Amino acid sequence: MKNITLDSFSNISLEDPFFDTLKNDYAEFSEWYKDKAKNNALAYILKIEGSVHAFLYLKIEDSLIDDISPLLEKKKRLKIGTFKIDAHGTKLGERFVKKIFDNATENAIDEIYVTIFERHASLIKLLKTFGFREYGIKKSNNGTEIVLLKVIGNIIGDILQDYPCVISNGKQKHVLSILPRYHSRLFPDSILDNESYSLLEDISYTNSIYKVYMAKMSGITDFKEGDNVLIYRTKDNKGPAYYRSVITSVCVVKEVKNINDFRNFNDFYMYVKSFTIFDNRELQNFFDTKQYPYIIKMTYNIAFTKRVTNGQLVDMGISPDYWGVFKLSDENFYKILRVGEVNESLIIN
Repeated sequence: MKNITLDSFSNISLEDPFFDTLKNDYAEFSEWYKDKAKNNALAYILKIEGSVHAFLYLKIEDSLIDDISPLLEKKKRLKIGTFKIDAHGTKLGERFVKKIFDNATENAIDEIYVTIFERHASLIKLLKTFGFREYGIKKSNNGTEIVLLKVIGNIIGDILQDYPCVISNGKQKHVLSILPRYHSRLFPDSILDNESYSLLEDISYTNSIYKVYMAKMSGITDFKEGDNVLIYRTKDNKGPAYYRSVITSVCVVKEVKNINDFRNFNDFYMYVKSFTIFDNRELQNFFDTKQYPYIIKMTYNIAFTKRVTNGQLVDMGISPDYWGVFKLSDENFYKILRVGEVNESLIIN
């Protein structure tokens, strides 16, 4: 089972070869690590066959940051203390980036920073993709690092750069239904409490912030770039939809394509392969039959704190003729977000 877990430093062996590059980068790393272990510090890790393949340590700070230039004034911030990924083509880095943003949101923090050596180009590129900007430098006995800073809510009008914020003003709002067997694999932070985390393997479509979903519901053709989409997990036959069908997540549309837009299967496959739950055989069949012609690409921005049930929607007066895809008024969109206890600071009006 290859899942991201939150574990104590003391349970993670410093002798794992994964940490060798960190020891080379920072002379004090081993002593720092042992100190964290003694103090029961926690880190997000992913292990494969007993070996560490990803490690993320986060720290909340509320002080002047004066070991960098220019300094950062006293403010509550999230520091990415240690972040390393052994990349292996599964979008794992994106899943850890989402963990960073989730922690910032949970702790009401809008600034995140990290110091990093320029030679770690792939990690720098990943962070810059999601709105981190070069702020300054940090000089120490280990050398000179660049400082990357992300200000959540600093909106520039780009879906990824603005992530995880959702631009609401002037955008259409939709509800998109997804069957339970697909929902849990696509939206790993939005599964129900009684669903198994063993479903959440280290694979591209689970890890990626971008999601691709294929369907034949014609309402998807109304989706436009930047539109807000609420994900509706349909009932699982363990009870009536009134209780078991729930809204779980907020996504933002990047684009919608028709399967006929692709010249051949290879073009189609290259577009969807890292972001879809369907395997190669299924994708070939979909391309040949055109059974599911509409392809929506979207970002997975926010998991609801509380799931909003079908019954709660009906009580709000939301009861469409067809639950597959339907539009929401701004008023009903905000009602659902409030019931779902979505952090209001992430919704930009």
